[in-house]
Amino acid sequence: MENVLTTPDRSDGRSDDRSPLNWLLPLPIAIPLLPPLFNAVEPRLFGIPLFYWLQLAFIVLGVTTTTLVYRATRRRNR
Repeated sequence: MENVLTTPDRSDGRSDDRSPLNWLLPLPIAIPLLPPLFNAVEPRLFGIPLFYWLQLAFIVLGVTTTTLVYRATRRRNR
C-alpha cells in the first residue's frame, strides 16, 4: 500500500485551511498596539517598570497563541 498525501483541489495549489482558531493569531499583534495597557510606570515587577515586563508578557502571549493554533490545526499524517 502506498502512503499518498492528498490535498483538496484548488486552482492555486494551496490547501484549504479555514479553522476558526486561526482568528486567534491577530491577537498577539493587536493587543500590544493598545497604548492604555502600558502607558504607565507602575506597577513594578521585581523593580522593572510595567512597560518592560509587559513587553515580555506580549512575547509569551504570541508564542502561546501560535503554539496553540498550530497544535490544534495541524493535520495528522501518521
